[in-house]
Amino acid sequence: MPRDRCGSAASTVQWCLTLSLVSDGEADGDVQRVEATMSALAPEVTEALGKAVQAPSPYNTQPWRFVVDGERIDLFLDPERVLRVSDPDGRQARLACGAALFNLRLGIRVHGRAVVVDLVPDPEQPDLLASVRISGPQAKTLTEDRLARAIERRHTNRRPFLNRQVELPLRSGLVAAARAEGALVELVDPEGKTAPRYRIIAELVRQADSVQQNDPEYQWEARRWSGGGPERADGVPASAFGPEPDDDRVLRLRSFPRDTAPPRREFEQQPLVAAVLTYGKGIAADVVAGMAMQRVLLTASDLGLSTSFLTQPFEVPQTRAQLTELFRPHQIQTLLRVGYGYPVAPTPRRAVDEVTVRT
Repeated sequence: MPRDRCGSAASTVQWCLTLSLVSDGEADGDVQRVEATMSALAPEVTEALGKAVQAPSPYNTQPWRFVVDGERIDLFLDPERVLRVSDPDGRQARLACGAALFNLRLGIRVHGRAVVVDLVPDPEQPDLLASVRISGPQAKTLTEDRLARAIERRHTNRRPFLNRQVELPLRSGLVAAARAEGALVELVDPEGKTAPRYRIIAELVRQADSVQQNDPEYQWEARRWSGGGPERADGVPASAFGPEPDDDRVLRLRSFPRDTAPPRREFEQQPLVAAVLTYGKGIAADVVAGMAMQRVLLTASDLGLSTSFLTQPFEVPQTRAQLTELFRPHQIQTLLRVGYGYPVAPTPRRAVDEVTVRT
């Protein structure tokens, strides 16, 4: 079984995210130093939370809440922001919270502090997904600094990509990014040995999209969370919908409810697909998958790549079951479309104060 940085099994609920271990006495001293300087750390914590809320989420629902108590930050799933039709078990919402957790870690690390994360620390509180403790001083790494700077540049790109192959060194970087978080990325190409799997994925995306287009409950939910005006701080604005492809052979992106016919554009024919996988399933695995997903997304942005999501087959029970079988023995968590695109505008986010409780 893969091992995490602390040398324990990757399925454990505690992830030690420091680069070196310290004795109990040294750890206590670190905590005392943090407590003594919390007034100075508060702006840095606020900045880290500002990075956390930039994470992607299904329909930009932003399903997270943070409780700050001294040097501890607890991350909760907000059940009121779980999509009841397309995400009834909250799995995709937990992935989004995992992505926010990764950003939060980066936001603390770039200020030269170590971070220790307990995943699902209280089984009696399943919505408490993680408890983050700010530990002693620790120099940031070059990779952490680059990924933190990529947070502002990472935006879901639903527009056409260029018909250009993603080069091998960049692909290796995406695979390594997921591995660094205790997960896997399988790159699925339209050619070569992965071509049969690519065709199955494309067909499952089309099937799921067709089901959703004819499901009144799904359409109601989609309208609720999309198409809002500039005053709205959540949901997907109409400006981020993107055009419709003029060729049905391409991978089908999500179709948003619209009042007028969308513009049609030529899309790339066969983009690279990145499947984010975990070794197991459950709440903790979902959060791990979200952290890995976000590290892959930020790595892609740092490498000059654009990304978007192919989540439709996860939102329809029949296609989700087929997708699960396709990637066994691993657990498929999400699918990403990866390629070269032009910059797109960010979608709105709620203010840090709106999602944070300080005790």
